[in-house]
Formats: sequence, C-alpha cells, structure tokens
Amino acid sequence: MSVTAQLCKTVLAAALSIVFAMPTMAAAPAIPAAAAASSAWVEASNRNAAIVLAAQAQFSPEDASDTGLSQYDGLAADLGPNITERHVAAMQKARAQLQQKLELERDERIRQDLEILIGAVDQEIAGAQLEAQYTLPWVDVPQMVFGSMQSLLQEQRPAARRAKALERLRRYVGQFPGSTPITAQAKARFTEKIGQPGLAGPVRLQVEQSLENVPTYIAGIRKLFADMKITGTEAALAAMEQQLNEYAAWEKQVVLPLSRTDFRMAPELYAFRLKQVGIDIEPRALIERAQVAYLETRAAMQALAPVVASKLSLKGVDGSDYRQVLRALKSDSIPNERLEAHYKGVNTQLEQRIAQQRVVDIPARAMTMRLASAAESAAHPAPHMRPPPLIGNTGEHGQFVLPVSNPAASGKGEAYDDFNFAGAAWTLSAHEGRPGHELQFSAMVERGVSQARSLYAFNSVNVEGWALYAEAEMIPYEPAEGQFIALQFRMLRAARAMLDPMLNLGQITREEAGRILTDEVMLSKPMARQELDRYTFNMPGQAGSYFYGYTRILQLRAETELALGEKFDRLAFNNFLLGQGLLPPDLLAKAVREHFIPEQRKAKS
Repeated sequence: MSVTAQLCKTVLAAALSIVFAMPTMAAAPAIPAAAAASSAWVEASNRNAAIVLAAQAQFSPEDASDTGLSQYDGLAADLGPNITERHVAAMQKARAQLQQKLELERDERIRQDLEILIGAVDQEIAGAQLEAQYTLPWVDVPQMVFGSMQSLLQEQRPAARRAKALERLRRYVGQFPGSTPITAQAKARFTEKIGQPGLAGPVRLQVEQSLENVPTYIAGIRKLFADMKITGTEAALAAMEQQLNEYAAWEKQVVLPLSRTDFRMAPELYAFRLKQVGIDIEPRALIERAQVAYLETRAAMQALAPVVASKLSLKGVDGSDYRQVLRALKSDSIPNERLEAHYKGVNTQLEQRIAQQRVVDIPARAMTMRLASAAESAAHPAPHMRPPPLIGNTGEHGQFVLPVSNPAASGKGEAYDDFNFAGAAWTLSAHEGRPGHELQFSAMVERGVSQARSLYAFNSVNVEGWALYAEAEMIPYEPAEGQFIALQFRMLRAARAMLDPMLNLGQITREEAGRILTDEVMLSKPMARQELDRYTFNMPGQAGSYFYGYTRILQLRAETELALGEKFDRLAFNNFLLGQGLLPPDLLAKAVREHFIPEQRKAKS
C-alpha cells in the first residue's frame, strides 16, 4: 500500500546516512494543468534541479539512474571514509549555487522552484547529520544490492541500460578497476563508529530478518540476470554470493551483539521523520484525530456488514459482526495462478467507471500489474507501485506489484489472506493503480511537471493522501463487498496513524498494537507483522501519512465545493490536483485557492 523504490530511496538513503527520502519542501506556486513539459521556464528550472541531482549522484548514483539518468547506470554507491562529511560538504556547495541563482532569478515560478530545491538540500543535510549523531551506520547490503539490480533489470528498461547492470555488480564486488567491495565499505563504516557514545545500533529484529533474507536476495539477483539474459555474469555473481554470505556471518558476530531490542529512536530523529513525510502536526494531535476516525470507520463497517452478508448469501455468518463477514469473504480466496488475471479484470472495470462517472482523466493505454517475486516480497512485503522514471522516460510505466506472502516474517513464507479475495481487489486497485498511484505518476510523466515539483517536492502525505482519496472517490461505484473492504483498509490507515506514533512515543507495546491489527482490523498475522515492522524500524513515521494526507485533501475538497457551489466540477478539480505534481498540503491548498477557484468562477460565469 505504498509507492516504493524510486522516490523513497530508503535502502540507499540509510546506507549513506542520507535522509533524502520523501522530502517535504518549501513554497511553490500552482502549476497550470495544461502546462507543457517543454516550456522554457520548466527547462530552466530543470537545469537548477540538475545541480542537486549531480551532487546526490556522487554518493548514490543508483538513485540518479532510477530517476532516469542513464549516465549513472553502471555506477555504485560510495560508502567510503568520511561519507557524512563529504556528503554534507557536497550538498552545502550545491546549496550555495542555488542560493546564488535565487538572488538573480526574476521569474516567480523558477524562484519558487529554487526554494523547493534549497529546502530539499537543507533537509538532506539535516537528515545526514541527525543520523550520524544518533545511529551506528549499519547497512542491509543484501537488500540494497537486490533493490539496485531489480531497478535496472526491468523489461521496460532499454537493453543498453539493462546491460550496465553487470558493470554495477562488478563495482559492488570489487571486480571493476578502482572499486572496493560494497560489503567491505559497509563493514568499515560500522566498525569505525563502534564505541562512540550516543550511537544506537539497529533494531535486533531488523537485523535478524536481514540475515534470514540473504539466500532469497541472492537467488533473486541471479534470477534477474538470467531472466534478462545478461551474459558473462558468473564470476561477478559468484563473488557477490560469497561476499554477501560473508557479510551475513560478520553481522552475526559484530552487528547482532550491538543491536537493540527497544525499537524507539531518539525523539529528535522521530520528529524529523514525521516532518520528512509531510506530517506537520504534533504526534499526539495526529493520534487523537486518528482515534476518532478509527471508531467512526469501524462503525461504518459494522453498518454495512449485514448488507454484504445478505447480498452474498453468507450462510452461517452473523451479519451483525463485521469480523465474521470479513472472515467469510477472505475464505473464498483466489488461487495465485488466477490472481493477476482477476486484478486486471477489476482494473478494467474501474477504468470504465472512472470514465463513465467523470472522476478524472486517465491514459488510453493499459495499466501494468503483476505479482511480486519472492525476493521482491522480502524487500517490500506490502502491495506497492513501482514508479516510472521521471527523467528521460522512454515509454516506461509504473507497475502495480502485489506480494502474496511475507518472506521477511517469522514463519517464513506465510501467505497473506488480505488481498487474494474478490472484495479486496477493488480498493487496492484504486489505490495502487487508477485513479491512485499509477495515474498520479503517469500524470507527472505525460502532462509534464518540473523536476523540482516531482523529485524534490515529494512527500508521502501528498502521495499517499491522493491514493487514499482515490479509493474514496471510487467507493460509490464498487460492489458492496468492495465498499466493505475499502472501509477495512481505511480503518487500517486510521490505525496506522494512531499506532505508529503511540509505539514510538512508548504509549503502547508492539504486542498490544499487534492485537489491534489482527483482532480489530482483521489483518492476517504476516500482514500485521509487516505493519509492525514498518512502524518500528522499516519506516517509522511514514504510516501516518495516508490518513493525514487524505484528511487534508478532503478538507480542501470541502472548502472548494463550498466556494464554488453548483459551479464545482469534480473532474476539473481532480485533474487540477494531479497537475500540481507532488506538492505538500499547504501549497496544494494555496494553488487551489489562488488559481483553481478563481479560474472556475471565471469560466462558468
């Protein structure tokens, strides 16, 4: 239930102690929905963004490659000595260049894009310094290498780009001239910090899961090279396998004894994580809002349960208990071999209803959806969308990826029952596909948005808020069982927004939170573990962004409807939101108030 890999950059960001994942930026003006990517001001703005991209690519070329910059395809991350100091210095140099351009720039659109870029750099510097101040720099190298290879070895990538994966792998294992094995670099960075006061080790459960997944990642990398028919790889793959296994043995000996059972991070770090994803209210205020929404949504599920039970003739099921109805729906599971076809059929029906109901404009081309491999499921055990490259896109599209198990969980390989039944396909497709994430990122590629407003104005509140809003837009046009599961997923988002901060503030135990997820939200045990891992060490702070972003868009929608009255046009409003790129809620609201509402009044007067 998230956007993954390309923009989040969580693995490599952690590897470099660089927190430029999911940045929240400074002010920016509205983007007219019809703006063309080739406009002169967008091109000028993108030249400024190139300054930041080049600075980041010195340390994480894989991420630059993932955004579409093919010149970085064969390069590998820098985990060398003084990484934090060198990284901060490079970003400070980039900031000085941007500041100088801001002082000379007169075009207001470019000026405000420069402010976005400067805000991104400031946040990246702050994140790097906070990580260095509070944490031992442990890197999940096997996951990092798999994610890197998976990103490059995709069918949609041009063959010439896929071929560069071997060069990158050779750099990872030290077989490329001048390179040092990535495992050796990671060991050195961790070892040199041991004993320094105030530095916390990684969470023990995270390290243990990493160790369990090493064989899965190795097999997954080998399969990627085989599937893409990259030749001459055996020497590098053999070295990779040996080095990753040796790294795992080193982790058992050195990292595990320094790991911690208390997952809570320094308060300053957690506050930064919330800011990073776009949550701009106090954690306790978020908890209170989410608690109210949680109970309201549960009540709505309870009200709908008898309707679903009656419609589907669920025999022996107490329709007054939403839990019993949900168990009955889950029991009619779709076999894995038919799951992809079923989802694609639902996607087609959703697209027809989006068009019929004039919800939002969608591309004429088909959407890509597939099941996850075992290695993908280990790296990203929840449903997700892999965004397309946002720079130099050659026709690549986002992919809705659905895992069917949680290889990272205890009880390895346990299957989910959360997504493989008919009712679940509707709202999950609306979230990850259309009109959710897939449409959101397609719009940025196909309509044209400056890189400052796509790559550097990225925030999880806006991205996930839109996807949850997209779910809500489609609920009236779904069957009763689809509406019922949409409410279950919405209850999950409210649960996330209260449980993530409660866990990280010490207000609830992991066991108590797990009981809520399994007994109240009715998640499977492996899905609940995935959720708890997310709140406690994989992405602390991020889980609340769905609920918070959704409420901000709903508030803006209500404000706009009240302002326009009968002149309100849902199709125009939703298209306008997509046309703004990935702006934070305050800036999105500013765009609606200052541009959309006046333009609609004028057009319909």
